[in-house]
Amino acid sequence: MTGVAPAPLLDVRGLVTQLSLPRGTVRAVDGVSFTVPPGGTLGVVGESGCGKSLTALSVMRLVPQPPGRVVGGEVRFRGEDLLALPEKEMRRVRGRHVAMVFQEPMTSLNPVFTVGEQIGEGVRLHLGATRAQARERAVEMLRQVGIPAPGERVDAYPHQLSGGMRQRVMIAMALACDPALLIADEPTTALDVTIQAQILELLKRLQAERNMAVMLITHDLGVVAGSCDAVVVMYAGRIVEQAPVRELFARPAHPYTAGLLRSIPSLHDAGAAVEGGRQRLKAIPGMVPSLTALPSGCAFRDRCDRASELCARVTPALEPKRGGQSAACHYPVPAP
Repeated sequence: MTGVAPAPLLDVRGLVTQLSLPRGTVRAVDGVSFTVPPGGTLGVVGESGCGKSLTALSVMRLVPQPPGRVVGGEVRFRGEDLLALPEKEMRRVRGRHVAMVFQEPMTSLNPVFTVGEQIGEGVRLHLGATRAQARERAVEMLRQVGIPAPGERVDAYPHQLSGGMRQRVMIAMALACDPALLIADEPTTALDVTIQAQILELLKRLQAERNMAVMLITHDLGVVAGSCDAVVVMYAGRIVEQAPVRELFARPAHPYTAGLLRSIPSLHDAGAAVEGGRQRLKAIPGMVPSLTALPSGCAFRDRCDRASELCARVTPALEPKRGGQSAACHYPVPAP
């Protein structure tokens, strides 16, 4: 039947993850729902502490216990709820069908094993390869991610590689078993701008070659604009806006999204700086509230110039607004 959208590869419904902190229990991920289609790219954006990484860890069932615990919702991958699987079954999914690239490769890679051993471990575990086959696969993966002299680098230890190369090794590890979904959590953090561009271009190329879906977690809206099909914007553990990427950049509906877009440096800003002008970035006033002291109603209201008494009384639900967009706001930003 033509015109029917394919079933989501990943379908997250009402995900709730709690953290037990000294000052009480908080919902660090609060009723989050989104989908990732086969071969598509979803960007998840927001300031530090908004719940992006914890959402990814919840999907992978890697939330540290304690202090964290997934207490509600469903995470359906190819129709099967990952949260309901026994841990033994989840280990078979993790790495084989759903893989993750973490923020900081130096803390994610084991310093006492060579990168070849670490790439090959998943190949042996999930695909039943011999040591020789796993080593051959590791060399091939290092070649695919653009590491020079892969036959030699396969025997290198993490500390012998640059930050950019370690990130490529992490990508090679994640993709060694041909997963259908890659979750990339801030994959370019702490890398210089040139290396960032190379890593993002590498991910796009490998995604296209493998028809792989990607969930890209980032605070960088520029990365989202160049890499994603759709965007989820998070604030204080909740989704405040969802939209196709072009709609979001052209007509943001939530005041928080609009504020994030205004804070992106433009060519005009750069020109003013070069000419000695005093052009300043348009920062969002205030700070992200602590999860242990969220304001009543809308968590963003204390930083929002559109807030009213209604925003303090009623927490806005995520509802359709226009053009495929949804926003959790009583007073969405008017379309230009």
